[in-house]
Amino acid sequence: MPVIKSFAVGEGDMFYIRHGSDNFTIIDCDLSEENSGRIIEEITSAAMDKGICRFVCTHPDEDHFGGIHLLDDAMPINNFYVVKNQAIKDEETTSFTRYCQLRDGNKAFYIYKGCSRKWMNITDDDRGSAGIRVLWPDTSNSFFKDALAECNAGESHNNTSAVIQYSIENGASFLWLGDLETEFMENIADSINLTKTTIVFASHHGRASGKIPDSWLKKLDPQIIVIGEAPSRHLDYYTGYNTITQNRAGDITMDCVEQKIHFYTSNHKYENAYLVDEKMSDYQYYVGSITVETEYTL
Repeated sequence: MPVIKSFAVGEGDMFYIRHGSDNFTIIDCDLSEENSGRIIEEITSAAMDKGICRFVCTHPDEDHFGGIHLLDDAMPINNFYVVKNQAIKDEETTSFTRYCQLRDGNKAFYIYKGCSRKWMNITDDDRGSAGIRVLWPDTSNSFFKDALAECNAGESHNNTSAVIQYSIENGASFLWLGDLETEFMENIADSINLTKTTIVFASHHGRASGKIPDSWLKKLDPQIIVIGEAPSRHLDYYTGYNTITQNRAGDITMDCVEQKIHFYTSNHKYENAYLVDEKMSDYQYYVGSITVETEYTL
């Protein structure tokens, strides 16, 4: 059964998907000397029996590719999924240098709205699809073109973020938004195809500056919004929606079993009133479960 993990890495992002098929996906990273050992060890172990491993970088900000050289050295990245860009930085860190090598090299696959690839979303006789769709960017969209120009000029990189959807057949769905900003999301609301989604990872680590607008939330109708690790004073807590806040929960493991998602957190004291206790114990520190909704509730 698929497992999705969101690591608590400070004010950055790092996730993996251990698919039900012969696929393993890492989305973003923010590795440091303090956390790289345990995280790389876990990812290496979780991906060990998978034939295809891909890394998806939502956009070129340090807190989304930090320490990528450590990961690439430990388990070479042979499939690097990235929005095509020529981002520049005032300070070229070791991480950014490796990011550019991967972005511009022969291991890169440039992602855009509706793109397809074996075995990202195409099944063949060798292995099944990973169930990943790229909902954004539309590279012909004028708002995206403006954002890309800012990115390539070294000004702002947030609004070049890819929107990544992972869906399990007859099960849960998940959405990643990178660091898209609220105004940008409002501007492209009619240009992106959004459908009901079980778990949405809040944009920009949950900051108010990346609050998902109502025009998106009405279409997504999420059962849970995961709010990242931005400082509490900068967060939007999405009143009216069920949430898990990573500042409190720590690492979040989501074990998907048929129509259920069972949640485990690294903080053994974390509690969440929205989750139902189904007495699970497959991982440490179980906190509760949800049943996946398939119809809109709004």
